Amino acid sequence: MADTEPTRGYASLLKALKVPEELNYPFLEKVFLLAMQAYREMRQGGMGQFGVNVATLSLYLVSEHAFYLQTRPDIDREKLYDDEEYRSFLASVSLDKYFTNEKLAFRMGSLTSKYSPLMSTLDLYLNFILGMLSRYKRNDPSQTLIVDVMNKGFQMAKCVASLLENGFETEAFSTWRTLHENECILQCLIKYGAKVIDGYLRHMRYALAFRGGVKSKEETDAIFADIKERMRARGLKSKDMKRFIEYGWLYAIDNVNGVENFKLNFRDGVQRMAGLSAYSKVYEMSSEIAHSSPLLIYSKKDYFFSLTLLSLYESFFRLEKIFASLYMSSVSAPEKERYLQLRKVYHRQLEEAYEFQKKKIASLSKGKDESN
Repeated sequence: MADTEPTRGYASLLKALKVPEELNYPFLEKVFLLAMQAYREMRQGGMGQFGVNVATLSLYLVSEHAFYLQTRPDIDREKLYDDEEYRSFLASVSLDKYFTNEKLAFRMGSLTSKYSPLMSTLDLYLNFILGMLSRYKRNDPSQTLIVDVMNKGFQMAKCVASLLENGFETEAFSTWRTLHENECILQCLIKYGAKVIDGYLRHMRYALAFRGGVKSKEETDAIFADIKERMRARGLKSKDMKRFIEYGWLYAIDNVNGVENFKLNFRDGVQRMAGLSAYSKVYEMSSEIAHSSPLLIYSKKDYFFSLTLLSLYESFFRLEKIFASLYMSSVSAPEKERYLQLRKVYHRQLEEAYEFQKKKIASLSKGKDESN
């Protein structure tokens, strides 16, 4: 329906867009036709090179109208629907936002797009996995912790991909940092099993109490008493409480104190125990970006694009391996076969894109070294 003006069936479009009927379909159609009339007039003024996507314009219109009603719950709707000034206002604002945000929006000079196989293959894979994870029970930590952490990891991967597609390379890189923290936690939970999962859940409760999220004073006091007792047993001081609450679950790993240079932090604790210390330098660089260092302000777009995409692919490969193990153990034979076919095609494409980016960043790194 792009670039056309419907004269019939507008209600069908609104239903397809899942617009609530209480917003008054006939009224919305009147406003839409007003907006299209204004568009025809705009074409006379040099905007003729732009067409109109009917569905997108309608979503702006509907959202504007719905928000107007939400912020004025006591308004007389019947009177409002007869108000020509309101109809003109709604049509004008919706059309302004459509053209400014959709057609004339400031672009960041993206080095890729959602149509590039570098991104489209990953987007397809992420959309499939997130769709499948939505079928699993979630948000019940005692039963669904692994699925919940994994689901958040794939959501973060989708966020990083979206930022790259829109030209926000350094922002994508700093967001990858959170994704990497998520995958390290997930690796620890799976690698070390039930005792560590129980410890993680206990420390989630500690964090909730520390942030004032437990309503009962008696329960809060009991939680802090438990925290202090466990800290004493580890020879920790009061100043260590925040670190203990955040990372103390790692003590549930057998013989963790025998690990060389183990500490209650991310790099020497979670990342090390996850077996992903090879990423410590990349993580450190991402942290500098996240904290708005000069590296953020004077970053080189193509270098950070390649570095972020490479890191994103590697995180995705690890997460997908965990997902595949869960998924293949819980679905029917035909669904297994479909996933294997999808994996055969698109995992291979991602591997090719990954190898391409490895060569690209090697070239960029070489050029960077030669210029220093």
